Amino acid sequence: MRQEQNNIFAGIDWLLVLLFAVLVGFGWLNIYSASKTEETVELLSFSTEYGKQLIFICLTIPLIVLILFFNAKFYEKFAGIFYILSLLSLLGLFLFGKTINGATSWYNFGVLGLQPSEFVKAFTALAVAKLLSDRQYNFKLIKNQIKAFIVIFTPAFLILLQPDAGSALIYLAFFFVLNREGLTLNYIILGTSVIVLFILTILFGVKWMLISLFLLITIFSAYVIYRGGKRFLRFNWHKILGVYLIVGVFILGTGFAYNNVFQQHHRDRFEILLGLKTDNQGIGYNSHQSELTISSGGFTGKGYLKGDLTQGDFVPEQHTDYIFSTVGEEWGFLGSTLVIVLFMLLMYRIIYLSETHTNKFGRIYGYGLASILFFHVIVNIGMVIGLLPTVGIPLPFFSYGGSSLWGFTMLLFIFIRLDAHKHYDW
Repeated sequence: MRQEQNNIFAGIDWLLVLLFAVLVGFGWLNIYSASKTEETVELLSFSTEYGKQLIFICLTIPLIVLILFFNAKFYEKFAGIFYILSLLSLLGLFLFGKTINGATSWYNFGVLGLQPSEFVKAFTALAVAKLLSDRQYNFKLIKNQIKAFIVIFTPAFLILLQPDAGSALIYLAFFFVLNREGLTLNYIILGTSVIVLFILTILFGVKWMLISLFLLITIFSAYVIYRGGKRFLRFNWHKILGVYLIVGVFILGTGFAYNNVFQQHHRDRFEILLGLKTDNQGIGYNSHQSELTISSGGFTGKGYLKGDLTQGDFVPEQHTDYIFSTVGEEWGFLGSTLVIVLFMLLMYRIIYLSETHTNKFGRIYGYGLASILFFHVIVNIGMVIGLLPTVGIPLPFFSYGGSSLWGFTMLLFIFIRLDAHKHYDW
């Protein structure tokens, strides 16, 4: 058994590797289509996006070998150290980072830029797995739940300060992990309620929300009593006032934050998404062009390299966050469905393998990986087809970018290493 552990490829789940390779390869084909120029340029060239992405893909090979070189125990033992170093990398941005598009999210190394937030997700997943798998850790205790929240939301807070709201949003995915490990659904219900109240407040305004909710809370707090053979309707006024006070403060706070804290382009995105305004030539241009591009592909698509909107560069940032619009135009509904199915297979396989782990650390990390992938895929595709606001979240293994590709590769292959050693005595 020790000899098998010394073979870095022993026990690897090759189906995960195959799905990874197919997604990366298909992603590059679409990056090539979205970024190719009329000039003939070598594929391995830093002068084009597709050339740089191909170099990034080639560099994933030594990264994968390095990840597989260490055994599973290594990642469990040093999870805390990796997490602390990742937080330091985020803090360092405020001193040495480069500001791009208004966000100080990058380290600049000449021709190469690195976005540490793409790697911090893997280290946070390791830290959460380490914390929750501790034998002395009782997740039912409130103080231990708070510890988990601190581990999860500390990097999210630092990323939000850059500011990069899209990358910070991803850390909500860890609630799926916590729920799997015993966290009550009340947290998820509360979070969903907050989102619904936020949207309804934007749609109908503070005044009408306060009136409507007072009536609803009053109705649901009423109860019937019987006295002398007659029915009397009573109201639990202390509950009505208590709930209304809490909800009312949130609604007032939402209204104030939306009008005074949110910047105008943030308000515009929400109002366009909710149908309160139309701005296809301004802030809503990207989403509008993306929707037109996808719908033009029809059922079977126009054919590879034959998408006139893609080739005409009508969709800004099409090789990065909006790469799925290229799939929609050139590969159609069938190709788009295939991409979604591939992601579903990848996530299902990860969850299935996670449940076979005898080691709790590996299972929790696997759920962290699957949750992060799920959140990225849902938000990115929802954004591209106009169901969600533009928040700048890449499509895993598809979108252009070395940091994104390497970050997701690290996330996946750490799990592959943990899974390969799940039957060994760590």
